[in-house]
Amino acid sequence: MTSCLRRSRLGAMLLTVCCITAAADVARPLPGMTVSASRFVDDAAFVPVAATVVDAGQIRDAGIDNANDAIRRLGGVRGRQSLAGPGDFALDLRGFGGNGDRNMVVLLDGVRISENELSSPLLSSIPIASIERIEIVRGGSSVLYGGGATGGTIQIVTRQPQANATRAFVAAEIGSDGRRGGRAFVARGWDGLAIDASVDRTRDGGYRHDSRSVQQNASSAIQWSGADWRFGLRLNLARADYALPGALTLAQFNADPRQSTQPGSGGSYDNDTVTIFMQRRVADIEMAAELSQRDKIARGLYVGRFGVSSVDSHVRQVQFSPRLRHLVQAGAVKHRLAAGVDLSDWRNAAQASYGNSDAQQRSRALYLRDEVEWAGNARIALGVRRELYSQRSASGRFDRGGGIDAWDLQASHAPWSRLRVFAKLGQSYRLATPDETGATNLPAGQVLKPQRSHDLELGAVAGSGERTVTARWFRHRVRDEISYDPTLNLGFGANTNLDPTQHHGVELEARWRATASTTLSAAYQHVTARFVGGTHHGRELALVPANSLSARFQWRAGRHGVGGGVRWVDRQRVGNDFTNRCRKMPSIVTVDARYALRVRSWELALAGDNLGGRNVFSQAYACDGGQASGIYPENGRTVKLTIRHDF
Repeated sequence: MTSCLRRSRLGAMLLTVCCITAAADVARPLPGMTVSASRFVDDAAFVPVAATVVDAGQIRDAGIDNANDAIRRLGGVRGRQSLAGPGDFALDLRGFGGNGDRNMVVLLDGVRISENELSSPLLSSIPIASIERIEIVRGGSSVLYGGGATGGTIQIVTRQPQANATRAFVAAEIGSDGRRGGRAFVARGWDGLAIDASVDRTRDGGYRHDSRSVQQNASSAIQWSGADWRFGLRLNLARADYALPGALTLAQFNADPRQSTQPGSGGSYDNDTVTIFMQRRVADIEMAAELSQRDKIARGLYVGRFGVSSVDSHVRQVQFSPRLRHLVQAGAVKHRLAAGVDLSDWRNAAQASYGNSDAQQRSRALYLRDEVEWAGNARIALGVRRELYSQRSASGRFDRGGGIDAWDLQASHAPWSRLRVFAKLGQSYRLATPDETGATNLPAGQVLKPQRSHDLELGAVAGSGERTVTARWFRHRVRDEISYDPTLNLGFGANTNLDPTQHHGVELEARWRATASTTLSAAYQHVTARFVGGTHHGRELALVPANSLSARFQWRAGRHGVGGGVRWVDRQRVGNDFTNRCRKMPSIVTVDARYALRVRSWELALAGDNLGGRNVFSQAYACDGGQASGIYPENGRTVKLTIRHDF
């Protein structure tokens, strides 16, 4: 389904940029455009406490080829097998199960890319070569980022060219199940001008029958800068065509996890985003803004027991986020007052064999945040947000609007140089998407209520540099949690506001550079997610394992590098088990490893995943005779060989 026209658009951008790059000169960094979880360039004192940071070096050493995989393996975030499309596991930061990816916000250079159309953010569409680092901030963040940030935020920061320097590489890989891929990246900086471009293309035959996919991604930016300003334009293009093998019963999974149950089914998407960004400092005032437009066309063809259905969806989202911050330092006290506006307009028009639909959502939000640091070891921050929104659909027969608030109070203190304790208290929220509002069993004229969460977090960070241990205890008391309830509507299911729920648990992270050449890391989460009122009081929420653990090591000496990791996910309830009567999905253990040989500017690497060849699944949405059904298997043993050349 991918046309020559699409391929030419992806390649032309890289070719245009490459043609104007020149030979390298002495490198001098351009002014940074780092966008941290504060939405401004920050010094180390104001970086969010206990954020998990995955940098480009870690991604390269692990041989990871997409952002979703980097977040799961290196960031310790749990994920579930995707139901549609290549590479994008549904992520869950704080035990929200099937709604995990709608209870976190994902951003690319400060621009929200979380989907409003009930699908996971297209993280695999971001060229991996363009990523400088990934910042994962767990816990309620609605003050700065609005709805859906109860679980936290994931910020992807792209690479910045160096002044008077050229940097580039090309890479190719071959792997199991007919996997073929290639990547390229180039960046060139002059005094005050920088251009970069990256492109990925992957063709995969798929582990399962009828699961082949082709994915193409490209990104390019041009930016101008001075001593106290920056202005630029970034373009991201993504194309994917994929087959859909369908779900399996437990008997089918045990007999052959590779089999397909819906041959002929498939989908595709075109996802294009253009962003204009700017920064300006005038005396003690910082100003910044992004204006972004995303256009997504998604198509699906589904062949099932009850016939063939199709859908063609056209989404356009426009976002504008101007903000400013006043910086004051008086002796040992730093004071920063930030104010910003978030404006968003999202529209979707869908044509389907079972009926056409339309939806629109607009939001206007204002936030204020005040941060104070003193004596170099204590910090307090207070923030508030007010959002006004409207949602309407002629086909869905709803037109509603309202307002909602968020607030948070954070404090941290370092009684010793190698210990910092912190606390966070606040309220976060999530609005039902127009798609959710259009599929309820509520009486005419009624709509889903906004979801509100009262958040509390306590923790500590011990150590410094690459020898740190972070511990957090968290609790989210949620009212009107928005979820799909399969027991409603005579068993056909519907979106609803759940009775009161609570998500609480413990998170541990550790990173230890044992020697100059060896680094160890681990992440553990224990979470309890239950109903605390109503008909299901005391019962567990579905698709939330009580425990998960990932541990990794990396050794590099001279030309050689060896790394690997183990992942364990506890048992969990299947997606429709609201009564807690179905047998839980089995636990998962997988092992991956990689060896790399570097000779001058060349690198040859061999990597393998699920080396034990275990048949496992992390996604099951139905219960049949007390057993898991509706199963989407993860890949079995896979290997790949990669060669890379740096210029």
